Amino acid sequence: MENYYNLLGIQQNSSSQDIKRAFRERAKRLHPDIAGKGGEAQMRKLLCAYEVLSDRERRYEYDRAYSRSVKHLDFDYRVFLESQTEDPISQAKLVFFDLLHRDEEQALCVWWAQGGLDFPMERYLSREDWMDCTFILAEELEKRHGYYEAFMLLVRLVREERREPYFRHFMSDIEGFLKELVRLRLKSVVDEETYVTCIETLLELGFSSRDEARWMRSMAETLMHLGKLDAAQRVFREALKRDPALPNVVQLRRKLKV
Repeated sequence: MENYYNLLGIQQNSSSQDIKRAFRERAKRLHPDIAGKGGEAQMRKLLCAYEVLSDRERRYEYDRAYSRSVKHLDFDYRVFLESQTEDPISQAKLVFFDLLHRDEEQALCVWWAQGGLDFPMERYLSREDWMDCTFILAEELEKRHGYYEAFMLLVRLVREERREPYFRHFMSDIEGFLKELVRLRLKSVVDEETYVTCIETLLELGFSSRDEARWMRSMAETLMHLGKLDAAQRVFREALKRDPALPNVVQLRRKLKV
């Protein structure tokens, strides 16, 4: 279990002001201009530690849990979770445990065995752990060309973040990750009908008009390939409303007679 006090460089009896001061000092060192992209993972850990320790109730629960983990170092937590094959709570925790301990292949094996995208981990983990776990899963799936699964996980994250912010500082990175998947990867691994459905899902999330216009242009092209010309025309006209200066549309205009 991560020692949040060590992460912040403070004592366990530190005051709330000490915690805030330590967080600010360490966060400065992890700013992208100083630490580069390599500091992002450490910054996420630092934020997690700060959010737990700066909340009186969460700090109390953390102290109790950490104390138990120190007292029972001979207890193999992972072996225990792995043995609970019929308990979805334990299996969700096992996925997160393995991801945090850099055993990504095993984490994915457990996740797939539990149903992959159909495994509702949000029911079995705290909201914060579920969101962290989902983001790491998406990263690992993308590395292994699981672009559709990564896309669906990121959509869930963005939808939940829109409902109630959690990632805050890192949300632009997550949105960028999602946009890159759509722009460069997704279309190559799904059929055209599924691709149209994915774009429709994306449009429900509330991105900029410029982004939405580009996705709708691609959607119109796909609908045209499917022979759904009326639908393609409607989508293309809507794309032009969102961005009248939408680029790369000359051929599409001619083919759709818009």
